[in-house]
Amino acid sequence: MSVPAARPDEAAAHFAARLSFEADVSDVHADLASGAPGVVVVDSRSDAAWAQGHIPGALHIPTAKIAELAPVLIDPSMTVVTYCWGPGCNGATRAALAFARLGYHVKEMIGGFEYWVREGFAFDSARGSERRPVDDLTAPRSGIACAC
Repeated sequence: MSVPAARPDEAAAHFAARLSFEADVSDVHADLASGAPGVVVVDSRSDAAWAQGHIPGALHIPTAKIAELAPVLIDPSMTVVTYCWGPGCNGATRAALAFARLGYHVKEMIGGFEYWVREGFAFDSARGSERRPVDDLTAPRSGIACAC
């Protein structure tokens, strides 16, 4: 290995920090399904993207409107989970930064809407509730969680 691995204590601190900043779609789905208190999911994409599909129960606050709308719509004691299109888009990161600057506890949902859909979770769109087959490159075809 051209770059040696970090010391175990450094690695533990790094990975613990990542988990405090990020949540994957399966964990967000589990929190929403269980009714976990204190969590609000925010879609930071455009109106057209929202209409194309979004996570059921999510709030729609485009990134440019977070400073204006968040204090009116979201209790500051809530933990905000932001998402955008997917791994090729850093919109959720920009949205998470905007929420953090307003004083909110915030996490970014890695994988975004793309991986929500690819893992076979239901989503709402202008056409109603939808669901696509599980993409077995992102989740077990059986629908049973990978138990990571």
